[in-house]
Amino acid sequence: MKKNILACVIFLSFLYGFGSSSGADMWKKHMDLNLTLTQNSYSDNWAGGEAGNISWVANANSGFEKKVSEKINSKSTIKLAFGQTHQQDKDTKEWMKPFKSTDLFDFESVLRFTLNVWVDPYLAGRLESQFLDASVDQIKRYFNPIKISESAGIARVFYKKETSEFMSRLGLGLRQHINREITDTLQEKTDVKTSNDGGIESVTDLKVGLASGKISYTSKLTLFKAIFYSKSDELVGLPEENYWKWVDVNWENMFSSSITKYLTVNLYVQFLYDKEVDKKGRLKETLALGLTYKLF
Repeated sequence: MKKNILACVIFLSFLYGFGSSSGADMWKKHMDLNLTLTQNSYSDNWAGGEAGNISWVANANSGFEKKVSEKINSKSTIKLAFGQTHQQDKDTKEWMKPFKSTDLFDFESVLRFTLNVWVDPYLAGRLESQFLDASVDQIKRYFNPIKISESAGIARVFYKKETSEFMSRLGLGLRQHINREITDTLQEKTDVKTSNDGGIESVTDLKVGLASGKISYTSKLTLFKAIFYSKSDELVGLPEENYWKWVDVNWENMFSSSITKYLTVNLYVQFLYDKEVDKKGRLKETLALGLTYKLF
């Protein structure tokens, strides 16, 4: 397990470090910070059983792209999000312990070798996790679980302008899943469980900018078809024996509109399908109006 982590960290560091080397082109970079807040309150004699609540979500979305040389393009994206909801007890009106409503840590780096042919070879690495695993209240597990992906293959940029881009890539991928499972709740003991799989990965990125960048739509569709799985022998004879062979889907969509310089509306919709987690697809939708600040 340590070797896998070390290899992935070195690989990601290589992508970032190589992309940071000197080159003629300047970095194309952006970092958007936003905070959304929702608050409800009721008087003590309010009838109907409603309770006050406060919800907040902080987001940071950034991207860095540079043509390192005539033959190499480096692009990295980082998406961070965390939010909580504070709610009153509807009977006592006492404020209860806040619970997590949003949590995301997603870093991806892609090296694309531009050879002036129909497709470009690429190397990519991605790290996905969350800041806090709140599935068990009394045991705090930070950055758990972790999924590390590496892939290599061919990519094609179908369209690219200043605020719009359409790119797709297809390749072979490896994934490492790391989870600190709880073995003893009373003594707060955990045990690291790891698994590995590999197969065919397809990633399609679409970005559309309108109205001089005030309105944007971003979509990312990731498909992964596993060919091998390190835990497959343990599943022989079980109903879920072949679940790992199904295609995993992660489709993220973000619509953003700037009302003023510091006020924005964001609609985020994510569809997930992983039969090992659930037989049905999972849907997440967030609509938020909040403050935003473009760091650069």
